[in-house]
Amino acid sequence: MWDLVVDQWFLIVMGILIAIASQVQVPKSHQHLKQTVVNYLAVSVIFFINGCTLPTQVLIENLSRWKVHIFTQAQCYLLTSSISYGIVSACATDKDFMDPALLIGIIIVGCLPTAISFNTIMTRKANGNGALTIAQSTIGNLLGPFLTTALLKLYTSTGAWYTDILPETEGFTETYRYVFKQLGLSVFVPLLVGQIIVSVFPRLVKKVLIEWKLSKLSSFALLIVIWSTYDGAFESDAFSGVQSDNMVFVVFILVALFLVWIAIAIGVSWLWLSREDTIAVAYLVPTKTPAMGVPITTVMFVGLSEAAQSRIQLPMVIYQGVQTTLSSSQLNSLLILGFYSTYDSYIHIFKDGNVSKPPMV
Repeated sequence: MWDLVVDQWFLIVMGILIAIASQVQVPKSHQHLKQTVVNYLAVSVIFFINGCTLPTQVLIENLSRWKVHIFTQAQCYLLTSSISYGIVSACATDKDFMDPALLIGIIIVGCLPTAISFNTIMTRKANGNGALTIAQSTIGNLLGPFLTTALLKLYTSTGAWYTDILPETEGFTETYRYVFKQLGLSVFVPLLVGQIIVSVFPRLVKKVLIEWKLSKLSSFALLIVIWSTYDGAFESDAFSGVQSDNMVFVVFILVALFLVWIAIAIGVSWLWLSREDTIAVAYLVPTKTPAMGVPITTVMFVGLSEAAQSRIQLPMVIYQGVQTTLSSSQLNSLLILGFYSTYDSYIHIFKDGNVSKPPMV
C-alpha cells in the first residue's frame, strides 16, 4: 500500500487539492491576483528547474528540427480541432439534450495549444525528449493566439444551432498582449536564467537539484497550477448549472478524445521518430492548456453571460483533470515502452539473422 501511495503521490495530492477547491475557494475579488501569481510564479519555477537541467546544446538542436515542428503542430492544431468538431457535429443532433455552451467548449478544447508546464514534467518522468517538448510547447503557444482564434472563428461560423448563443467576436489585441507577456516572463526568462546558472555553477546545481532532490519542486508547482484552475471553476459555480447527464456525456467525450489523440500520435510517430521523440509527441498532441483558453474565450465572446462563459470554459477545466489523470497513471508510457521493446527486439533479431525465436512481449 505504501509503495502504491509513493508511486501515485501526484494523483493522490491532485485529488486532495481538487476536493479542497470544491469546498473552499479564494474570494472572487482576489481571483485575478491569485491567477496572476500562479501563472507567473509557479510556471517560472518549473522552467527555471528545466533550464538548470537541460543541456544547452541539446535544446538548440531540438529548436532547429523544423520537420518535427510541422509534424507535431499539425497534429496539435489541425488533427485535434477537426476531430473535436466532428464529434460535436455528430452529437449536436438533439437540441433538447446538450447544452450549447458545453458543445462549444469541447470544440475550444480541440483548438487549444499544447500545455507547457505539464508536458515538460511528464515527458521527463517518462524518459522522453524533454528538450523537444520545451521547444514544441513554446512554438505551439506562440502560434496559439493566431491559430486558436482562427480555428475557433472557422468552426463557430458554420451556422450550427449551438453557435446562436455567441456574440460577435471582438479584436484580439488584448489576448496577444496577455499571452506573449506571460510566455516571456514565465517561460523564456526563467529558462534562460537556469541555463546561465547551470553553466556557471554546474556542481552546485547538480547537488541542489539531484542530490537534494529539489527538482521535485516542479511537480509541486504543477499541482498549484491545477488547484488554481479548479479553484476558479468552483468559485464561478461552473459545475452547478450543468445537468448531470450532460456532465457525464462531456467527461466521456473528453476521455475518448484524449485516447484517440494519443493513439494517433503514437501510431504516426513510431514510423520515423526515435523512442524518446515519440514519448514527447505522445504528450504534446493530446494535452491542452486552459491558461490560454480562458483569456481567448473571454476576449472573443465579450457580452456573453457569466453563466454561459463558465459553461463554455467547463470542458477545459474537466479536460485538465482527464489529461493529468490518464498521463500520470503511466499507462501511456508503459504502452510506448512496451511497444518499442517488442519493436527493438524484432529489429535486433533481423539484424542478427536469427528468426527462429520470436521476441518476448
